[in-house]
Amino acid sequence: MKDFFKNTWKHRAHVVLALPVFLVLFFIMYVPMAGLVMAFKNFDYTLGIWKSPFNGLDNFKFLLASKATFTSITKNTIMYYVIFTALGTFLNVTLAIAIDQLVFKKMAKTMQTLMIIPVFISYAAVQFIVYAFISTDTGLINHALGLNTRFYSNASLWPYILTIVKIWKDTGYGSVLYMSVLAGIDTELYEAAEIDGAGKWRQIRHITIPSLVPMITVMLLLSVGNVMRSDTGLFYQVTRNSGVLFPTTQVIDSYVLNAIFKNSNFGFTAATSFFQSIVGLLLMLFANWLVKKIEPENALF
Repeated sequence: MKDFFKNTWKHRAHVVLALPVFLVLFFIMYVPMAGLVMAFKNFDYTLGIWKSPFNGLDNFKFLLASKATFTSITKNTIMYYVIFTALGTFLNVTLAIAIDQLVFKKMAKTMQTLMIIPVFISYAAVQFIVYAFISTDTGLINHALGLNTRFYSNASLWPYILTIVKIWKDTGYGSVLYMSVLAGIDTELYEAAEIDGAGKWRQIRHITIPSLVPMITVMLLLSVGNVMRSDTGLFYQVTRNSGVLFPTTQVIDSYVLNAIFKNSNFGFTAATSFFQSIVGLLLMLFANWLVKKIEPENALF
């Protein structure tokens, strides 16, 4: 303990600089975790969190009450996670490489700026953009193609619509991280490969992509922890929470949001969040263990 305080005093300047961030993380990320106790309580507004009676696992049973609904929302959640992660990673990497290899570097700067604009548009606004394209009466798609497709009544079309919206909104911003990795690759490697007769495609295959693998691995490991979570704005606002579309658009988070609006059962909400966190933690630990076995240098810990 004496060494701890001695070392802290020695690096007091760094401690002072880190203190605001530490306090923000502590009060925003860790203190609210005490609210997880609500997952095991029958929450009563008049009694508060701590005086509300315990009800064991009843909140979790409520989540599993309808096996058909629970199976459907879990399947949708995992399906969208796999689609968004696989397609998003592929497009992020492809776009980053394409811009990095762009001959007109000044145009690359402009493209970067344009690509990250969608990430700053909230889903409250995105839903109107989507509606302008696919509404039955005034939608641009129906008018341009002479169709009369009722998109908001056809659940089978929405996995494609949501995927397009997600990719449009996040791909440009997601590629920036990989572009920062590409900027750090030693140019001498490309020059040596070019002297050896390697063309652009072989340079990308043997230099660029291997250099990106560690970052791709880290990003995938971090994303595994959110496998049971979804972007509520995408699934609740863009779909306009249409009940007709629930078979293919309702995920765990939107299901919980609807449950709160109907009966304000915050114990159920806490139980669902706890379930999502535990599953995400276990999957992340397993994924990290697997990566550590295959390529230890790419593991998180």
